[in-house]
Amino acid sequence: MIGYSTIGVKDIEKAKAFYTELFDATVQVDIGRLAMIGKTIDAPMIAVCEPHDGNAPSCGNGAMVAFTASSKGEVDAYYHKAISLGATSEGEPGQRIEDVFYGAYARDPDGNKMAFYIFG
Repeated sequence: MIGYSTIGVKDIEKAKAFYTELFDATVQVDIGRLAMIGKTIDAPMIAVCEPHDGNAPSCGNGAMVAFTASSKGEVDAYYHKAISLGATSEGEPGQRIEDVFYGAYARDPDGNKMAFYIFG
């Protein structure tokens, strides 16, 4: 159902480098102040964008982008890779809901909150 989620960033080049490296993905669309990053144009993507109004980007209170993983090991790997790329921890990998939800939380270099998770 979700085609892409957009987050505001201060430095478009730094954001493109962070997300392409984190997900081993490529820039699918680049219009200068906005880039859409993913595996293919027809799969869900993350869009990084310098705000159109020229004001500083701000993170929404309670807003978060959640990225699926195929295993607990992949949740762990995404989390640790994000941290190594300059993200900050918002919650180390772990079981959040017994036998239902395993996840980890971080903030990208611009402060946008993200989760990596698997159900089951």
